[in-house]
Amino acid sequence: MLNLFLKWIAFALVIIFVSWLIPGIEVTSFLTAMLVAVVIALINTFVKPILKFITLPINLLSLGLISLIINALLFMLAGFIVPGFSIEGFWSAFFGSIVLSILSIGISLFDKN
Repeated sequence: MLNLFLKWIAFALVIIFVSWLIPGIEVTSFLTAMLVAVVIALINTFVKPILKFITLPINLLSLGLISLIINALLFMLAGFIVPGFSIEGFWSAFFGSIVLSILSIGISLFDKN
C-alpha cells in the first residue's frame, strides 16, 4: 500500500515537472497534480485499451505513430476533466505525453526492486 502511495506521489511530481518543462501545460497545485495522476490512471485503464483496439489496423499501417496521437488526445482529455489542469493545444499535449511516458517508465523501474 505504501508503494502505491509513493508511486502516486512520484507520478504527481512528474506531472508538475512536465508542466514546468512544456509550455502550454499548467498545473495549479500539488493536489491538482495528484488528481491528474488518478484521472490519467483511470483513462489508461478503461479508455486507452478500447481506443488501441479500435485503431489497431491504422496503428499497424503507421508503424505505431497513431499511439502517440492517442496518448496526446488522452492527455488532453485529462486536461478537460480536471479543473486546475490545462493544456493549451495539441502540440503541448503531444510533447507533454511523450515526456510523461518516458518519466513514468522511470517510475515503474523503481517498482521492480
